[in-house]
Amino acid sequence: MAAPPARARADYDYLIKLLLIGDSGVGKSCLLLRFSDGSFTTSFITTIGIDFKIRTIEQDGKRIKLQIWDTAGQERFRTITTAYYRGAMGILLVYDVTDESSFNNIRNWIRNIEQHASDNVNKVLVGNKADMDESKRVVPTSKGQALADEYGIKFFETVSDACMKMWKLP
Repeated sequence: MAAPPARARADYDYLIKLLLIGDSGVGKSCLLLRFSDGSFTTSFITTIGIDFKIRTIEQDGKRIKLQIWDTAGQERFRTITTAYYRGAMGILLVYDVTDESSFNNIRNWIRNIEQHASDNVNKVLVGNKADMDESKRVVPTSKGQALADEYGIKFFETVSDACMKMWKLP
């Protein structure tokens, strides 16, 4: 009897599962679309349940396959989306710098992470829409940084092209 065929070599060295979480309308889907497809849209289409994109990048000579899950921010989808916390290696907590309630809800999102994700999951706080008219900003950068410092996590603010900078890509 012949031996089963050898498993084909994967087209990547590492697989990393990332999760985007935050209130509805903060721009999670726009960030993901910009990063994965290089496109940007200002149109708002609510994510129903959960969606994901895959992008493979090269870092230090290694191919890294990023599986990025975009969760719905509405309360009615919480029971669905919390199941995706398990196995996540990194979670990006996204708020809108022009929406104070989305910033205030970050503490609730962190509690969800503590309940449903691994203890050692990496977290990053992301203040989105920093390119909006300054008169619309209600959450100063210093407040975002202070919250990130409180939880001991990294902090970024993003504008239309900042996704590439945040992910350290050209």
